[in-house]
Amino acid sequence: MNKSYLSYTAAVILQTLDHGYQYGFDIMDVTGLPSGTVYPALRRLEENGYVKGQWEKQAIAQKEQRPPRKYYELTKAGKALLAEAVARYRLLEQSPLATNQPKEAE
Repeated sequence: MNKSYLSYTAAVILQTLDHGYQYGFDIMDVTGLPSGTVYPALRRLEENGYVKGQWEKQAIAQKEQRPPRKYYELTKAGKALLAEAVARYRLLEQSPLATNQPKEAE
């Protein structure tokens, strides 16, 4: 994924991350995108330096009786790419995420 092209789907994922939704299932819930779209896109965005991923500690996941989550955040390059995408994809400006405040930290 080079800087001259960012799919609408990847732009929506970046926008979702920018609003505080940090892991795959959260992104899937907000966007309605399937896991087969979200996780490969997150992997590509991470490989290209637009997002940074970090696994949570195993103890936290065990305490909540679930698999560990990988949390993602936008990098500086990702924020710049998102700004370009919002300018290019006008629908992003009209999405519910664009009108809502970022998610509060848990």
